[in-house]
Amino acid sequence: MADTHVLFVEDDDVIREATQLTLERDGFTVTAAGDGLAGLERFRAHRPDIALLDVMLPGLDGVSLCRRIRDESTVPVIMVSARADAIDVVLGLEAGADDYVTKPFDSTVLIARIRAVLRRFTHAGGGRAGGPGEGGAESPLRFGDLEVDPDGMEVLRGGEPVALTPTEMRLLLEFSSAPGTVLSRDRLLERVWDYEWGGDTRVVDVHVQRLRGKIGPDRIETVRGFGYKLRG
Repeated sequence: MADTHVLFVEDDDVIREATQLTLERDGFTVTAAGDGLAGLERFRAHRPDIALLDVMLPGLDGVSLCRRIRDESTVPVIMVSARADAIDVVLGLEAGADDYVTKPFDSTVLIARIRAVLRRFTHAGGGRAGGPGEGGAESPLRFGDLEVDPDGMEVLRGGEPVALTPTEMRLLLEFSSAPGTVLSRDRLLERVWDYEWGGDTRVVDVHVQRLRGKIGPDRIETVRGFGYKLRG
């Protein structure tokens, strides 16, 4: 991923400089900023491939910065939190973040998360490589007033287009590939988030909530104690 451009917004000088050096050694191009307003300015100026945003930022906090970025772009966003606080995590994900890491983080874990998010982005047709989704499912698929076109990477609800982030699209494609089948949170973490290890299931829950808001609150059913399923 030598051509991958990362925006890293972090107000702690030591963490920002050390992380930038680590990412650059791994082949990434890094644009750094020390506060939220500078981060927004540099996002607009450079249009990076992925954004890493600290939650606690001066000027414009990381959650607000994520919302501003999401208003303008589907570029993947990873939130960086000083603690695994439920409020920080949920607020960041609800603002449109694709994933999160907590400080102090191991550089190998951070790089693995970045690569996993970028793979999802590309496979869902949001990255520069674009292209159809995986699986070769029949297109389009219909579930009530919802139409999912895996080849064209388009979703219609009542005939109107639905704007999904790449992660939301990957999540919906996973559900639509097995309508009526209960999918566990662990399976969704593995298939959608490319987690090869146990992850935080709150990531799944918040994304399902966001997806419901776009395709209909009753389209994805919660099966308590097991996971979720798409109603056919």
